[in-house]
Amino acid sequence: MSEYDAIILGAGAAGLFCAAEAGKRGRRVLVLDHAEGPGKKILISGGGRCNFTNLEATPERYLSANPHFALSALSRYTAADFLALVEAHGIAWHEKTLGQLFCDGSAREVLEMLLRETEQSGGRVECGHGITAVSHADGRFTVTTQRGAFAAPALVIATGGPSIPKMGATAFAYDLARQFGLKVVEPRPALVPLTLGGGEALFRDLSGVATEVIATAGKAAFREAALFTHRGLSGPAILQISSYWRHGEPIGIDFLPDSAAGWLVEAKRTQPQATVRAVLRSALPDRLAIVLSERLGIDGTLANTTDARLREAEARLAQWRFHPNGTEGFAKAEVTAGGISTAELSSKTMEAKRVPGLYAIGEAVDVTGWLGGYNFQWAWSSGWAAAQSL
Repeated sequence: MSEYDAIILGAGAAGLFCAAEAGKRGRRVLVLDHAEGPGKKILISGGGRCNFTNLEATPERYLSANPHFALSALSRYTAADFLALVEAHGIAWHEKTLGQLFCDGSAREVLEMLLRETEQSGGRVECGHGITAVSHADGRFTVTTQRGAFAAPALVIATGGPSIPKMGATAFAYDLARQFGLKVVEPRPALVPLTLGGGEALFRDLSGVATEVIATAGKAAFREAALFTHRGLSGPAILQISSYWRHGEPIGIDFLPDSAAGWLVEAKRTQPQATVRAVLRSALPDRLAIVLSERLGIDGTLANTTDARLREAEARLAQWRFHPNGTEGFAKAEVTAGGISTAELSSKTMEAKRVPGLYAIGEAVDVTGWLGGYNFQWAWSSGWAAAQSL
């Protein structure tokens, strides 16, 4: 049986970075993964260009049962720290929008950087290891795979969540956590398209139409593009709000976020012979304007419509209520919300409070970031925090 100082389960962003950082501290680290190669989600991220961090990665932009849990790790290893590493490896990058940083070239550059960092610090990455058992006795964790057994006094769960199962994602992290008595916050798809049905099926006929909106769910609001699909709603604004949406609740869409109060009544004064449809077509994609005007049910010219009716239309367009009947599930979810309960872990070290030597990092933990590089930054920050304790 091979012996190490630490075994990390999962060769994704968090696992590889943790291995590299622990190796720099002189630890003999083994990374195991069941996939045939490392970093699969890294390679497809950001449209293949890896949105590797966000300059605005602050704790309030993460969801968790404990909203303060992420503060320690995020403040000790920041977006600026990871950017410095990217630049040290000569990787060209650019800021797209809203603090999102991408590679100029390929996401493979980030994966190769992580693998190089791990190798240079003495870490070993082994893929194609289907794990058959994990046990703990006498202060040692033993991991048995189809290709051998490995032991170490420290074990790091970095296998992520079940989002994008076609990439090999599973709920293994939660099964392992429960094996060791750790509580798990119910996992659910996040950053995921929403589906519509019933009376809202008409909007699915707008498949391919996109427009900038403000999407709301509860107290959360995001201004970005929304996209109609053949199943419902997608686009950045919808992916963002999906993390806050709960089944049975409506979401609100402001289709004209730059319009001042009374804009439709003012249009009546300046364009009395125009119709609501014509006014909407001047501000929105044509197909969307037609559907919205049909739903508003205002026929005839603005001049023949009362101000009260026009104000009602304004209010509806500013908070159009959709009632999603679900999401497109883990298959289309970019990340998983929920996961290993933060109440079980030290926010400073990511170590389980009741199981010395057991750690959990990255997406496996109940910390979920906004769209736009936030989840990668949590991978780096949580991986770094654990590495300082291994």
